[in-house]
Amino acid sequence: MSENKENSVCSAQDVTQMLKRIAFEIADRNSASEKLVLIGVLTRGVSLARRLQKIISTASGRELPLGILDITLYRDDLSIATHHPVVRKTEIPFSLDGVTVILIDDVLYTGRTVRAAMDSLIDFGRPQSIQLAVLVDRGCHELPIAADFVGVRVPASPQDRVMVRVAESDGFDKVTVMPRNSIPQDSTSGEE
Repeated sequence: MSENKENSVCSAQDVTQMLKRIAFEIADRNSASEKLVLIGVLTRGVSLARRLQKIISTASGRELPLGILDITLYRDDLSIATHHPVVRKTEIPFSLDGVTVILIDDVLYTGRTVRAAMDSLIDFGRPQSIQLAVLVDRGCHELPIAADFVGVRVPASPQDRVMVRVAESDGFDKVTVMPRNSIPQDSTSGEE
């Protein structure tokens, strides 16, 4: 990939279609589950979770409870971070005991965010199961974690960064890949 070159992977229309497919896959796989909840990982995972909740509700008439999860204090790099982490509010207004949790994030990269999210969820209760839905699986996993529902697989090298932008926080939907060294350090779009 050439330096400072942004390679568009998915358009807004692609993102919409991927979310519809993921929503139907979630509904189909969990049709017999009476206790199904969606939990979005802050920040972009929450936007995606809200969209999935709306699609599932419209298609099936089933209104799924939605929670918001901040994993900041569960990150394994918290002690070596050079910046001051911002802790936001986790909002899970329902019991996790015995439910099937659909954990939703924008990008699956190393697996460390998902591991932190699962650790956090266990502090809230004992789910029957946790399934993972991501918009993008970019490979390069460092932990043995795999997504159950994937919008798109984007093979990218560790020198690349997969950027997910969503309308709710960025003004538009788009997935791009660009060299990691061409992105400003304060950028908050996409993978972690």
